[in-house]
Amino acid sequence: MRVLLVAVFTLLTLQPANAAPVYIFPVADCAVNYARAHHDYAATDILAKKGCKFVSPVNGIIDEVNRKDNWSGKTNLGIDRGGLYVSVIGEDGVRYYGSHLISVAAEIQPGVAVMAGQLLGKIGSTGSARGTAPHLHFGISWPTPSQPNVWWVRRGVVLPFKYLDAWKSGKDLSPVKAVATALKKNGEIPPLPKK
Repeated sequence: MRVLLVAVFTLLTLQPANAAPVYIFPVADCAVNYARAHHDYAATDILAKKGCKFVSPVNGIIDEVNRKDNWSGKTNLGIDRGGLYVSVIGEDGVRYYGSHLISVAAEIQPGVAVMAGQLLGKIGSTGSARGTAPHLHFGISWPTPSQPNVWWVRRGVVLPFKYLDAWKSGKDLSPVKAVATALKKNGEIPPLPKK
């Protein structure tokens, strides 16, 4: 576990400038809108039509996949709020998470290599987004290899707006330094946030 954390942290902080990945906006072929704020934590909701494509923002490996919507308004468990989701560990060592999907592409499984722009799933309103406008909850964080279901990290720890703005305009802006700073400040598994 410690070796994996060191490897991830090294990847986050020491990636050579000439090896920078190409970043892609995570919603393809659809008009989108997203806010500059999100309740309670660093993430955003990208509003788009139901069925729009959620694509990998970077080359990487699929980390987590959930194809079953377990959310219940009666319990409102944090681990279930995302509904259907996919997370990718980018070649930059950063985890990119998209949730509230209506479907996940059949070939998307943990451990599968994906390319920037590859279809991961389709936008919907599953999980705690039931009854809301379709959107992609998009979060940027570090991988949490010692405990895969650390949902409060997965959902987002670095504000994504400036990266989304850059990627949407075709610029390659990396969140690696911001993620490394947040990891150093908070530790791999920060305490569960209070409701």
